[in-house]
Amino acid sequence: MVPTSLQGVLWSKRVQHLDLERDDQYIIHQILGYGSLDDISWLIKTYGLEKVKDVFVSKPLKIYSRSAFNFAVKMILDLPFGELILEKYDQTTLRRAG
Repeated sequence: MVPTSLQGVLWSKRVQHLDLERDDQYIIHQILGYGSLDDISWLIKTYGLEKVKDVFVSKPLKIYSRSAFNFAVKMILDLPFGELILEKYDQTTLRRAG
């Protein structure tokens, strides 16, 4: 069950309607992109660091500011920075049509 204290971070859906398995990508990315350290701690306790890393790397979303992306990659997930393509995560990068 997702704590109601995360409603501010998971703003586009009601936390009461979220399912930890079905909505894992949404929950993981929203918390990494917008959550506090306490929120991130809950995330890692709930999903485990490897699952969080896997979702972040294999299912990127363009929701991150550059600073949130760098923080997630370097400080939280300890991923090799040069291997990830910022444009797949950076919300300010324009998407190409077609």
